[in-house]
Amino acid sequence: MDTDPDLPPLPAPLAEALARFDEHLEVQRGHSAHTRRAYRADVGSLLRYAVRHGVDGLPGVDVGVLRGWLAAQSERGLARATIARRGAAARTFLRWAYRVGLVQADPTARLASPKVSRTLPTVLSADAAATLLDTAREVAHTAEPDDRPAALRAWAAAELLYGSGIRVGELVQVDVPAVDLTERLVRVLGKGGKERMVPFGVPAARAVSEWLAHGRPALVQPASGAALLLGARGGRWGQRQVRDAVHLLAARAGVDDVAPHALRHSAATHLLQGGSDLRSVQEVLGHSDLGTTQRYTHVDDERLRKVFVQAFPRA
Repeated sequence: MDTDPDLPPLPAPLAEALARFDEHLEVQRGHSAHTRRAYRADVGSLLRYAVRHGVDGLPGVDVGVLRGWLAAQSERGLARATIARRGAAARTFLRWAYRVGLVQADPTARLASPKVSRTLPTVLSADAAATLLDTAREVAHTAEPDDRPAALRAWAAAELLYGSGIRVGELVQVDVPAVDLTERLVRVLGKGGKERMVPFGVPAARAVSEWLAHGRPALVQPASGAALLLGARGGRWGQRQVRDAVHLLAARAGVDDVAPHALRHSAATHLLQGGSDLRSVQEVLGHSDLGTTQRYTHVDDERLRKVFVQAFPRA
């Protein structure tokens, strides 16, 4: 939900437009419920701002309203990246409204995009990643019987995240039949509903095999379905629980605190450092744009620059 204070309800025409846009995101663009919720919150913020300034229909949402709304976000102290995301959501909504004839002109054509400094993704060194995963294996093998299913689950999750480079949202949606331990492949459903097969290594296969043999059976319930990773009550394990488990493993391993997505970043960087070509890494990660994958070459460039500055006398 939008968090702006004292927001008025949307007039019926605007509410109907927002509902149609949400349907478009689901049916035509295949966005997840989480992504659609973010779009609704951002576009809802714009529309409610417009209502507060006397607008009662989409034609009144012009470039002046857009600029005023973005300025208001800045005055509230929102991060530049957040403002850029909200602006992008507004552009998507208004361009869609123009295409379907709800407005006669696209006001975003005259709206400049705020510049966002591109930060490099957090990446563990190969040694740190190995330490984290070795710790996960050790904890799984030494846990008390009551704690062992959770420890095996955390080990399997960490190994799959790093060993395949899949997103945490993809991981929690994996079902048991989607994992081929013989060929070491996992079938995942990525952004936009695109399905892909992703390889993983022997350590990940070993962790998943032990989870399936000794962890999952202790948690499975009649209503568990085919979900690979199960929570304490037998339901599908959630993204928040994965994040908590990875943070805990990092603390136990004594490495930099990382989120699950950092294991994906680390996998991509280490693949490139090991000689994989960009196109192959792009396919593994499920990026639609090669430019997104190229960020990981910048990570390695930054590492080399730091080594150069530290070691070269004429740096």
